[in-house]
Amino acid sequence: MRFVKGHGTQNDFVILPDRDGSLDLHASAVAALCDRRAGIGADGVLRVVPVKLSPEAVSIAESAREAGGPTGAEWFMDYRNADGGLSEICGNGLRVFARYLVDAGLAEPGEFDVVTRAGVRRVRLGREGDVTVDMGAPKVLGESRAGLGGAEFDGLVVDVGNPHLACVTGEPVTHLDLSSQPAFDPAVFPHGVNIEFLNAVGERRVVMRVFERGSGETLACGSGAVAAAVAAARLGGDPLGTWAVEVPGGLLTVTLEEHTSLLTGPAVLVASGDIPAAQLT
Repeated sequence: MRFVKGHGTQNDFVILPDRDGSLDLHASAVAALCDRRAGIGADGVLRVVPVKLSPEAVSIAESAREAGGPTGAEWFMDYRNADGGLSEICGNGLRVFARYLVDAGLAEPGEFDVVTRAGVRRVRLGREGDVTVDMGAPKVLGESRAGLGGAEFDGLVVDVGNPHLACVTGEPVTHLDLSSQPAFDPAVFPHGVNIEFLNAVGERRVVMRVFERGSGETLACGSGAVAAAVAAARLGGDPLGTWAVEVPGGLLTVTLEEHTSLLTGPAVLVASGDIPAAQLT
């Protein structure tokens, strides 16, 4: 099977085109593909499948239509974390997914919709350059704490289609050891959580590191950047506006609007090749 490798601010993905909807992708196969020594290496897998060939995607699209949402999405982003677990959405992955669709001639540049497990999301891109994703309206669900290196960090619980705990701290995030899972409250996050640690470093600018559920520390997290902007904006008392989010892999831009949020950043396809069929079973 053909694969493509891509990244968004060095948050990297193996893209698997599945145009006939025949690939039964197991968690063990995803983990093997994402292994950086024995596999291709990535933070996750993006399976590209037509909406009409995925009962799961058809149900999501129908729910969006019934709610008065978009009706024309043709492609489903079946995203899996590096450990093989299913995930609702991935902001960087969605940008890379959109870039792949245009590069492969499966979508035209401009604006179009993609089905994710978090709902239908609109993307905007040209043949080159950055990609913008409508991430939907973030939901603030309260506060909680993360534990790391014997210290506790207060954080904001933010739903961006997937769960986040965004912790604003005065301790430089570059000094934190994120080699192991930070502690969190499983009663608040029964299905795990993406945990962001961030410093406010200027007007509408933050520096962020993240430990992603199912993947470990990654060099960027798109939905996490949105959660970080929400937490920083709440702290600053100005809930709307555009934020620059510096991550180890580059720079992302988050625009918080009254009814939605926009994520803008690069999406780069770097390689392609063939995977032996045995690795996908």
